[in-house]
Amino acid sequence: MRLYLLALNPTDSVTEGFLPAAARLGLDVTVLTDSPDAHRAAYDAADAPPGTAGVDVLPCDVRDFREVVALVARHGTPAAVFTNSDHLQTQAALAAGYFGLPAKDWRATLRTKNKAELRRHLATAGLDTVRALEIPPGQDPADLDPPFPCVVKPREGVASEDVALVEDAAGLAARCSEFRRRRPRDTLLVEEYLTGGLHTLETLGDGVRRHVLGGFRTRLSPPPHFVEEALEFDPEPPRPVVDQVLAQLDALGVGMGACHTEFVVQPDGRARLIEVNYRAIGDQCDLMLAGLLEIPYFEHVLKVHLGEPLPAELGSRTDRFGTNRAICADRAGTLTAAPPAQEHRGGGVHLVYRPVRGIGEYHEHHRTNRDYLGLVWAVGPDRSAVHGAVDDFLAANRWEITP
Repeated sequence: MRLYLLALNPTDSVTEGFLPAAARLGLDVTVLTDSPDAHRAAYDAADAPPGTAGVDVLPCDVRDFREVVALVARHGTPAAVFTNSDHLQTQAALAAGYFGLPAKDWRATLRTKNKAELRRHLATAGLDTVRALEIPPGQDPADLDPPFPCVVKPREGVASEDVALVEDAAGLAARCSEFRRRRPRDTLLVEEYLTGGLHTLETLGDGVRRHVLGGFRTRLSPPPHFVEEALEFDPEPPRPVVDQVLAQLDALGVGMGACHTEFVVQPDGRARLIEVNYRAIGDQCDLMLAGLLEIPYFEHVLKVHLGEPLPAELGSRTDRFGTNRAICADRAGTLTAAPPAQEHRGGGVHLVYRPVRGIGEYHEHHRTNRDYLGLVWAVGPDRSAVHGAVDDFLAANRWEITP
């Protein structure tokens, strides 16, 4: 059976998670991508995970579902068309549907990717109304009457990229002008600032049955930016909060495969969505989640897209603690010192470090997740042991940036 996997740039989720899982399932994999050289280099590297070497990689304009359909039709019969990319969910859904394969509802993938449509849909369903205004190319933000303070972000963006809190009209104009210089054709979204602690809910469904895997409590950098600095696993979020989030996912049509939902919980217990990422959580948290729960997480996701139902019980562990921390650049420059990828086990704790930026690479200071130099995560029997292991690792290593 052949799995067609759509991707843009290589990611840890695919290289360390889905491709090894596909190999364990005995699947032949063809990666369709607009960055074939980068993928071949990642899979053929000496330290590439088992199951990635020699993966079939084909160049494709994966942002165009018509090109995906044409290439798959020429190349061979698919058993599944899958992606873990935020940007390619609708394309994968349409391509899978064309071949009569299990697929997410393309309307759900579109409305979760388009944050303005997400807001409109939830308001129409009577579940939540967040004041939000779109700023298309050429629109003067001075013509709007936004609810200050407000958050400005790309309507179809990801993570914290180009997201900022603005306090007044002058700040909004400056932020929009800065964004337009880099991305002149993209539509911006201006929406009311939702206060409260930031949380995630991780779910896995087959279109009929849905499992709640737990969630993460997220620590952000101080405003006006929203860099995710650390996440702690919460195996059993409060049921009233979970029910509110699931009701909104139901209204959006989300129910198949992995979903990573971000939301705030306000003082009155109200859960309000920030965004819905209709794929597995990234930045090594999906790999940590699989280790925490001790389930074949990536295999379950792929099996759903092959048409297999999820078991009634996943057998997840709920008795362990996990945390994920990012090492962030605090200025522009070239990374001149950093530890290599590594893993350690001791005292019941499993610690993993993965570099995000290579030594010798120059980067501007973005004040987003693009400032990550590396990610370290650990799972273990209790909070003290896990945080102690991460603290010891950070103290024993150094990251240097030369301007």
